[in-house]
Amino acid sequence: MSTVSPPTVSARPVARHGWAPAVAAVLTGLAVMVLVAALGLWAAGAADLPDGAFPRVVAATLVTAVGGSVKLSGNAGALAQTHAGLTVIPLSVTLAGALVTGAGFLRPLRHRAVASAGELAGWAARIAVLWLLALIGLAFAARQSFAVDVGSGTLSDLTGLFDAAPKIGFTTDVPLTVLFGMLWLAGVLLLALLVARGAPLPGRLLRCQESVRPAAHAMVVLLLAYVAVGLVTALITAAIRGHASATFALILLGLPNLAWLALTLGLGATWNGRVDGPFGLPMPHVLDVILRTPDVSALDLGSLTAYDGRWWWLLVVDAILLLAVAFRMAARSPARVRLWQHAVRLAVALALTVLMICLTGRVSAHYGLSLLGIGNLGGGLSGELFLRPRLWQAVGLGALWGLAAGFLGALLARPLHRRHEAGRS
Repeated sequence: MSTVSPPTVSARPVARHGWAPAVAAVLTGLAVMVLVAALGLWAAGAADLPDGAFPRVVAATLVTAVGGSVKLSGNAGALAQTHAGLTVIPLSVTLAGALVTGAGFLRPLRHRAVASAGELAGWAARIAVLWLLALIGLAFAARQSFAVDVGSGTLSDLTGLFDAAPKIGFTTDVPLTVLFGMLWLAGVLLLALLVARGAPLPGRLLRCQESVRPAAHAMVVLLLAYVAVGLVTALITAAIRGHASATFALILLGLPNLAWLALTLGLGATWNGRVDGPFGLPMPHVLDVILRTPDVSALDLGSLTAYDGRWWWLLVVDAILLLAVAFRMAARSPARVRLWQHAVRLAVALALTVLMICLTGRVSAHYGLSLLGIGNLGGGLSGELFLRPRLWQAVGLGALWGLAAGFLGALLARPLHRRHEAGRS
């Protein structure tokens, strides 16, 4: 009799992650960032810039979105000088690029439980090489100069007489752009591995996912929830009060800047700032009112509620959302994890999240024109805007809120774990 060999079960094919998927991941991420930035700048009126500058402004926006450095420079002939500076990260563009690029990085790795460190490093290196080329191209494309309208009158006559019409432009610092852009990519890829529940990890790191992955996922959910709340609020405000173009520009360029600022304010953090001259902060209008003072002002729950008592809702929203993500974190963790461990893990995660918000949410802008040795001439030709956090106060408050929310969330999740254990027995 002939023997029949047992059927063989073919193993799941290893995910292919060569150059073609890497090109697709990088191009998709860049395309989404370009689309978001272009639509936001168009809504803000940047499409009307002279000399076909719109594409270069879009490129500069992408550079700043990934942490790159854009320098402002100016001149006004031999007799005058312009002084300008701008520091702001359009976090809507950053967030869109991070989500799409992270998803493209994880896609070839799906349906895997474990991946070797070499495999992950090789896949990430392909994306990094392509991203490096894209960064260099963006850095050299983001260069433009504009003439500054000084209006009419004596100042206009003087600038025309001495050929001293002021100009201002922007260029990129290529080495810094490449450095910070690559660090941004590394952070996005690492965070994608930490947050995604089905992302494979090297065998040696599997033990770390129990303590790190639920907390990291909880913080991403918290940040996205605040963006969603901010989006609904902005759309309702646009429907009631109008200013649709300004609202959509805010949504597409800086919604996370304001939403995550609100998160820190609800925790009790304080931001110091000042608004002077033609500059202005985006909605809500209360920010401009509080900060447009002769001296540096404090932006916190106290100053907000002094303007409108309804701003205490920031505290309530923080408490609800933090408790919700803490419960979710505890529910996704093994039942053997103790209450104090949940509290400590959420405290560390929230402190790091607040630190990230404080470092990326800073705003600084100034512009001035001097003529014939005279300092800033004013008259709408100079101004200053800045907003910066009290960093360690905010981080400390984040840790305290994380401790409390982590403990309460784990306490609420204990009955859920008990029901799961009873169902298994």
